[in-house]
Amino acid sequence: MNAAHGIQSAAWLLVALPALSSAALLLLGKRADRWGHLLGALVPVLLFGYALMLFFSIRSETGEERVRNLHLFSWVPVGGFNVDVGFLLDPLSLAFVLLITGVGSLIHIYAVGYMRHDPGRRRFFGYFHLFIAAMLLLVLADGYLVLYVGWEGVGLASYLLIGYYYTRESAGTAAKKAFIANRVGDVGLSIAIMLMFAYLGTTDFEGVFAGADGLSNGVVTAIALMLLLGACGKSGQFPLQTWLPDAMEGPTPVSALIHAATMVTAGVYLIARSAPIFNLTETGRTVVVIVGAITLLYGCICAFGQDDLKRVLAYSTVSQIGYMFLAVGLGEGVYAIGIMHLLGHGAFKAALFLSAGSVMHAMNDRIDMRRFGGLARIMPVTYGVFLCGYLAIIGFPLATGFFTKDKIIEAAFNKGGVSGWVLGGVALLGAGLTAFYMTRALVMTFHGRRRWEDDVHPHEAPLVMKVPLVILGVLSLVTGGLLVSGGALQHWLEPSVGESVEEGLHTISPAVLTLITLLVVTFGVAGAIVAFAVRPVPVLQPAGSPITVAARRNLYADAFNETVLMRPGQWLVRALVFFDNRGVDGAVNTLAAGLGGGSGRLRRLQTGFVRSYALSMLAGAAVLLAALLAVRFS
Repeated sequence: MNAAHGIQSAAWLLVALPALSSAALLLLGKRADRWGHLLGALVPVLLFGYALMLFFSIRSETGEERVRNLHLFSWVPVGGFNVDVGFLLDPLSLAFVLLITGVGSLIHIYAVGYMRHDPGRRRFFGYFHLFIAAMLLLVLADGYLVLYVGWEGVGLASYLLIGYYYTRESAGTAAKKAFIANRVGDVGLSIAIMLMFAYLGTTDFEGVFAGADGLSNGVVTAIALMLLLGACGKSGQFPLQTWLPDAMEGPTPVSALIHAATMVTAGVYLIARSAPIFNLTETGRTVVVIVGAITLLYGCICAFGQDDLKRVLAYSTVSQIGYMFLAVGLGEGVYAIGIMHLLGHGAFKAALFLSAGSVMHAMNDRIDMRRFGGLARIMPVTYGVFLCGYLAIIGFPLATGFFTKDKIIEAAFNKGGVSGWVLGGVALLGAGLTAFYMTRALVMTFHGRRRWEDDVHPHEAPLVMKVPLVILGVLSLVTGGLLVSGGALQHWLEPSVGESVEEGLHTISPAVLTLITLLVVTFGVAGAIVAFAVRPVPVLQPAGSPITVAARRNLYADAFNETVLMRPGQWLVRALVFFDNRGVDGAVNTLAAGLGGGSGRLRRLQTGFVRSYALSMLAGAAVLLAALLAVRFS
């Protein structure tokens, strides 16, 4: 690993600049209202320009020469334990930096128009920049402890952004739900870091990866599973997936940023970055692919039960991240394919979410697809961009998903054995379900007869929103082809995640598998057209089959969490409060009351009157005399 030099020495600006602009926007108050949004759009554009310069500074290098370290300062020097703050500039971190700043820039520019009439626009951009700074710190860190700081920063920023409309009870609830689910995952990541320190005496990537080979299989597996728990929380994967659809309570640009470029991608990054650990544990990789496969199907099934357009896209994110987990869980040679789908997903998911935001902007913030229909004629630009994202996510030939998602299906089958067939079958089924629910969303939103109320007057978004939309629409189509061309991304990532999968080890011929996948996707598209384009779409939600009802209720995941986790917790707390009030406090209060009451009664004997004392003495003497007589004559 070489030391960073030249323009690479200023990589700290990637974190410092958005952090400073965030502080300025949040601390200057209303004085920044007139220009805050301009600063909000300018900073990520500058960051993207600098990220491109960093990319070209190492692009011509080969192998390990592409890996650079930038030491900043010593953070925790305690005895033999030392934690330095430094950045790791390598192909994996730079791929994420380009995604975060590139797609993030377009989302920021779009947000200038989307949030134009929002009185809290400056605060919104302040939170946005905090989000960008934390995510960049997370992906640039050269060790797990510094990564954890960015990890927590991302969680804080997402809490603030999801709860941006804090006067709404639903927004506050969604923010708390995301915060708590992420904390559960964060416990896993913190335990993994503590295990690294306990067994290896270090938390930086270089030291951990060098020493992991000498650990027992049990310790390595424990570290891998704790890392996976952290990844599940941050990426909304099973069993911590229920917060992600509720995160739609934030403004639409927030949804786009969380789902496309930050937050949910962090879990996939964590596993890919920890490839040397997962390569050592078959159990750890198996759990990762199981989590990915379950989440993939869960997201697909829940998506087709939703009538809220943004919730459909949210569940599609859950399923697509499931594909990525499936890929990175397959281990050596396949990490790059998972990252490839992540980068392509960043482009087409941002296009889809921002298109949905354009529809909301036109429909007076309504988002129920049953109240849309026929918008393709009125909003051709938005429709075109959504169509590009739609083609990319279903894997239409030569669109992004055709190259990236199909690669994952192929890799799953290539695993071989029964598990290979099962995982490949799940991935293939997911492709068909994705085609079904995305076609349903396209048809119900843009085709058929109009179903909106008379007070709604749909129209295209302003230019400041349309330009980023069009760019993202084009990127949706071409990103996959560019990344896969000549194995460009796989070769680029080799210094970070190892060599790409070997050619020639195929369970099913790639050409045959491509035809099968296209056939499954066609069935999905045709099924949705028959169900929602040929037949009229009812404005009111029909009762639906038991499967549809279960899908609408996210397969009862919230009900399960409430029954198994929340209610027992509430009962336990109430029981402890009762025991504390009636047991501990009750015993102490009863004793105190008894002593107080007894002393009060005894005090009455001390009246200060001589006749009272004389009467007491007479009574005592009479009692004593009676006792003596009783003894004498008994």
